Amino acid sequence: MPAHAPLQNPHTPHNPLDDERAHLTASRAALRAMRADAEALDIGDVTANWVNAEVLQSEIDLRIKSLADLAHAPLFFGRLDFLDPYGAAPPPSADGPKNGDGNRHGHGHAHKDGDGHGTEGHTFYIGRRHVHDPDGDPMVIDWRAPVSQPFYRASKKDPQGVALRRRFGYTGGELTAYEDEHLTDPAEAEKSSTLLQREIERPRVGPMRDIVATIQPEQDTIVRASIDGTVCVQGAPGTGKTAVGLHRVAYLLYTHRDRLARTGTLVVGPNRSFLHYIEQVLPALGELDVKQSTVEDLVAHPQLTVRAHDSAEAAGIKGDARMARVLRRAVRSGVTVPAEPCVVVRGSRRWRVPAYELEEIVRELLDRDMRYGAARDALPQRIAHHVLVRMEQAGEAPDDRVQDAVARNPAVKAVVKTVWPLVDPAKLVLRLLSDADFLAEQADGILTPEEQRAVLWAKPARGVKTAPWSAADAVLVDEASDLISRTPSLGHVVLDEAQDLSPMQYRAVGRRCTTGSATVLGDIAQGTTPWATAGWAEALGHLGKPDSVVEELTQGFRVPRDVIAFASRLLPAIAPELTEATSVRESPGDFSVLRFAPESLTDAVVAACREALEREGSIGLIAADSRMADLSAALRAAGLATLGPGEETTEDSRLTLVPATLAKGLEYDHVVLDEPAAIVGGEPDERTGLRRLYVSLTRAVSGLTVLHAAPLPPELADRSPSLGS
Repeated sequence: MPAHAPLQNPHTPHNPLDDERAHLTASRAALRAMRADAEALDIGDVTANWVNAEVLQSEIDLRIKSLADLAHAPLFFGRLDFLDPYGAAPPPSADGPKNGDGNRHGHGHAHKDGDGHGTEGHTFYIGRRHVHDPDGDPMVIDWRAPVSQPFYRASKKDPQGVALRRRFGYTGGELTAYEDEHLTDPAEAEKSSTLLQREIERPRVGPMRDIVATIQPEQDTIVRASIDGTVCVQGAPGTGKTAVGLHRVAYLLYTHRDRLARTGTLVVGPNRSFLHYIEQVLPALGELDVKQSTVEDLVAHPQLTVRAHDSAEAAGIKGDARMARVLRRAVRSGVTVPAEPCVVVRGSRRWRVPAYELEEIVRELLDRDMRYGAARDALPQRIAHHVLVRMEQAGEAPDDRVQDAVARNPAVKAVVKTVWPLVDPAKLVLRLLSDADFLAEQADGILTPEEQRAVLWAKPARGVKTAPWSAADAVLVDEASDLISRTPSLGHVVLDEAQDLSPMQYRAVGRRCTTGSATVLGDIAQGTTPWATAGWAEALGHLGKPDSVVEELTQGFRVPRDVIAFASRLLPAIAPELTEATSVRESPGDFSVLRFAPESLTDAVVAACREALEREGSIGLIAADSRMADLSAALRAAGLATLGPGEETTEDSRLTLVPATLAKGLEYDHVVLDEPAAIVGGEPDERTGLRRLYVSLTRAVSGLTVLHAAPLPPELADRSPSLGS
């Protein structure tokens, strides 16, 4: 059988492609039957009350939705034929599925749960979700099941019991080709997959798609890593780190569904445009209940409206981990040492707790690592305990009910109110940023006087609702809230584009997974904030996961090799410690760097966009924010309609105008890049500017056209640019 078999003549006897199409048709029918069974479920007699009925119905609705047959997502993309127990390959009949009792595709009870046991001599189809026939035998195995793992990891050197690995090619939802690898045949040389390469290079139109059919061994290792540990992925552009993170969520939900159903999962992205771009990946894998958020949304406070922007200096200081120490002091600053005893009156008796005992209680609670609110709740119980000791010494026999009653006594309440006052986190941060004396007291020895002046608001705020809150201020309020009352923890959090987070933002995300784990995704070279991550060890410490495993992905599957080589010229200046990325793409891609006179540049950019639109796929015009208005007007005048970042492209609308500040995480088949010098110059410092340019250069999937009038940054200028007309 040839390594790659195209669509064959339907009259050819025993055509394997026809057999595979028949199995696809049968599998789709089985999936429809599974959905119909779910829709027909009657819960009227199995629920005790309306609350249980609502919960159960919502679960059924989710299952019905997950059983949808997505036309754009092939039901299966691969097949594994395992050696029989004696080491022989399956017989020729394994080329295609049989009907009725002769079905070889995972037939037998050993395979129903996909545990990988007893696979010898069997054939399995690997797809996005599990599909079974009316008897419960699997027709398609979920890609996350253990038995599916060899599809991604088996090789000629380590066949893992696989005789044949078959990949399928689809066109418009129709199965049109297959490609075989005989992993145990010494006569067959190991070779790269044409279908795999074609799938990787397929034009992008619409939102981000899954990579389940193209996961590579090093990616699969990360996807299937244990839920009990945090994994940090340092990934160069085009290495698929975002998709790996999303597929890891899907894998963990499959493997630990009950656990994560209780504790929850969350994907944190850099901005809403990015979240919109990735939002269809998990549903395509059958996972519909994963929340997505930005850090800003994560720390949003009902009383706060973020309406101000900090200077780079102020934002850097507010994002510094030292602010956690300042806030800890500030939260506890209102606690005072009792000066008077507490006298509790019960009936005709008076019970006195002297001031020195109250002081001992307060100091003990301060010395313990307790949340402020928990310590405040414990204080009346501690005072009541001292009263009960005196009652017992007087011959009484008080019980827990008496202690609770004493704790609620007006005298005890008065002591708590005076000694350990309530703290509102928003009001506390407002005071810190408005009151220079209060800030100086709490930041003494932590922030310099100059740093204190930098974070103070120019004019004290009158109230929480009218204060000039910034995004960094909201993170401070979130930190203060956690110091008062513990933030609930989720089971697993995926943090993407993590290199741009400040230490205080890492702490905010870390609070959401203190008892769970995380997948941290990023690229040090793409850090474009003044406080960008310097190294993963420090960042993971701020996250509260110092023992995390750091994996590096350097093999690119998206960015053409000429493009990544050009962009990598910036690495010595922006991240000299990183390994330069390589690309496995066989085609170098369309790549050109053109220089124009300043007065001709905008017209040349419009012309380049028009030329790019003659090709298949999505087009991204990336430019400095300062150039957006001019370029937008020029494109409108030329009759070229544009989308905004994150808006879904269609066959009729494929050109997106992207400010460089929002380009991170997005990708386009062809990128037109306007004026690199303006992108660099739009940032507060040169390193950040060069990193922003690195991000912009690496958004291209198939081709990149760079147009400029100003000289290229010196780091790129060793290429001899041609002068455009």
